[in-house]
Amino acid sequence: MKQKRQQHNLFLFQFLCLLVVFEIPIVFSWQNLVYLDLSSNFFQGPLPSSICNLKNMEFLVLANNKFSGTIPKCLGNFSSGLNTMDLRNNEFQGTIPTNFSKDIKLKNIGLNGNNLVGPLPQSIKNCKYLEVLDVGNNKIYDTFPIWLDNLPQLHVLILRSNKFYGTVIPSKTQFEKLRIVDLSYNNFTGSLPAQFLKNLPAMMSVRGEDGLKYMGDGNGSYYLDSVTLIMKGLEMEIHRVLSIFTTIDLSGNKFEGEIPESIGNLYALKLLNLSHNNFNGLIPPALGRLDKLESLDLSWNQFRGEIPSQLTNLTSLGTFNVSENQLRGRIPTGNQFGAFSNDSYYGNLGLCGFPLKDCGPNKDIGYGSNSGSGLWERDVLGLESGFSWKPVVLGYSFGMSISLAIVGFSLVTGKPKWMMNISEEISRQLGIRSNRKRYVMIGISVLAVT
Repeated sequence: MKQKRQQHNLFLFQFLCLLVVFEIPIVFSWQNLVYLDLSSNFFQGPLPSSICNLKNMEFLVLANNKFSGTIPKCLGNFSSGLNTMDLRNNEFQGTIPTNFSKDIKLKNIGLNGNNLVGPLPQSIKNCKYLEVLDVGNNKIYDTFPIWLDNLPQLHVLILRSNKFYGTVIPSKTQFEKLRIVDLSYNNFTGSLPAQFLKNLPAMMSVRGEDGLKYMGDGNGSYYLDSVTLIMKGLEMEIHRVLSIFTTIDLSGNKFEGEIPESIGNLYALKLLNLSHNNFNGLIPPALGRLDKLESLDLSWNQFRGEIPSQLTNLTSLGTFNVSENQLRGRIPTGNQFGAFSNDSYYGNLGLCGFPLKDCGPNKDIGYGSNSGSGLWERDVLGLESGFSWKPVVLGYSFGMSISLAIVGFSLVTGKPKWMMNISEEISRQLGIRSNRKRYVMIGISVLAVT
């Protein structure tokens, strides 16, 4: 009976929501509606501006539909009590509303998966309570929004798959609570500033893990914050995000230079993805201090040198990828490194050791050394010195052909006499019969070439 009553209440709630959105006249006073959740349906067409008549609205959840047209501008200030505006995965176009008011209490702005253009409106910095800003998978064209450091409660910043460009300028103040940063697949350039990493104190502390909770628990409602992230190479929507979850994803940009050693101070970091950039230099051994790290992807860069042995300290590491770099030397052994497959190291011709080829008989010299078997194996075809065996092979083949031609001519004509005399003298001393002298002449010709 209780279950049927709950189903009835849910049906009534959804029915009332439909009446509000499509402006069907009713006798109820729906202006006092606080929750409106029409997510994961088949609604389409423009969102009526009359939705802004709901002055008491706190939770507006329209995700996973086919709403189109522009987002009503009034959504920026229609309700001072608005807590959540979740419009993810629709077909909205145009720009983001620019009139977010100073007295708004928004904690979650979810616009991921639409067709929004233009810059990110700076009026968002008026949302002093904002915890989640997710504008990923749109067409937003702007520089890095450094002004977001004015938001003291910001936990999640997702700019993934847009048209952001330029360098990441470090803030003068800290992002006090920022724990999820996804700047992947944009056009960011330049180096990764060490100061930017130093301004993320929430990623440096592992305290508070005894009180596990999900983001959004403080809202006092059924709604929990959800985000879309890349996990193990797959895009996933995480519906319940632990407040201790920390990630940095800078993949798919044009970052360059070396990784700052200060990255080793982000002790709470669980996922780090720097793949598909132009990072170079050595892999910083400081990464070995991130003992909470569960996924590390450094693939498709220009890292050189050896894989630091300090990475074996990462006992929580479940995913590791350094493929398509310029790494050399022996792959570290111990702990999690015994579980990684060939795919983790693909495209680094100088690496050896499990699970790749054996490093050879000299166990003390790796491919990162300037001497020893590792370097010789790479230089045997002239890859290091610039020497090539191709002219030698061609010259040898040409000389052998000329020699065999001379031998054939001598056997038929008996000339030149000096070669025939040498053959007879060697045959006489070796006791070889005359019908085998031709083999002696062939041997003389080969020796002459070599």
